[in-house]
Amino acid sequence: MTKIPEDLPDCTVFLLGKAYQKAHGDFQKRLKPYGLTNMQHLVLEGLWYQEGLTAAELGKMLILDKATLSGVLERMVEAGWIRKEQSPDDRRIFHLYPSAKANDMKEVLIEERKKANGELLAGFSLEEQLLFKRLLRVLM
Repeated sequence: MTKIPEDLPDCTVFLLGKAYQKAHGDFQKRLKPYGLTNMQHLVLEGLWYQEGLTAAELGKMLILDKATLSGVLERMVEAGWIRKEQSPDDRRIFHLYPSAKANDMKEVLIEERKKANGELLAGFSLEEQLLFKRLLRVLM
């Protein structure tokens, strides 16, 4: 890991940005062999948590805007990671489900996420990990 110079101005936005780049990049490398992006993995974890959500419900749960999510969902359908089923009550609404392919890979992909989290937080004590996660949630 590259050390930040000691005399760099104390800028929380910069530090968070660099931490995001590292975490995002490390996880992206783990997902590349599976043909998934970080965002697509997030969508899968959301649907594994609660199947049958609409795009609007999924976006709300994952704190993603409709424009960002719609393109991701279409690419995931095309790649066979999720499937869309039209609502029997309202033909304008589609419910989202992980595909058989996604479900077959569920344990492996969740394990990749756990390993990435573990590596990222390896230098922290258990108390520091808990505090760090709590502080990140406050920023959301």
